[in-house]
Amino acid sequence: MVKHFRDLRNYQFALKSAMIIFELTKKWPPEEHYSMTDQIRRSSRSVHANIAEAWRKRRYVAHFTSKLCDADGEAAETQSWLDSAFRCGYITEDTFNRLNNYYELICGGLVLMINDAAAWCQMPTIVKEMEPEYHIEESLNAG
Repeated sequence: MVKHFRDLRNYQFALKSAMIIFELTKKWPPEEHYSMTDQIRRSSRSVHANIAEAWRKRRYVAHFTSKLCDADGEAAETQSWLDSAFRCGYITEDTFNRLNNYYELICGGLVLMINDAAAWCQMPTIVKEMEPEYHIEESLNAG
């Protein structure tokens, strides 16, 4: 059962992939620092960030879907940068295939969530507010 965005497999895969990319890009040529390195780091990090944001916007199906579509677009951009990195010789074919497969899984999972957005956005109709662990009267009188 998913209780937090960190419980989502897509979030976990996206975070893991972004961290792998971060470590790989540390070894890329310095002339790529403000171009390819910056771009692939940004897009890969944006995938899990958009998934987290989508989770918090579940009150509205359209907002939820929009953020998931953003995550999907960022995942595709990351795949595009992986294509460039492989063709420039910055990553091996094995590394390319492994990361590309991660992003295929992520994109597939995002599409499934988008296609079933209404089910993901169902919120409980009855919410019980928890009692605070402090007394408001004491806090107001303490001054």
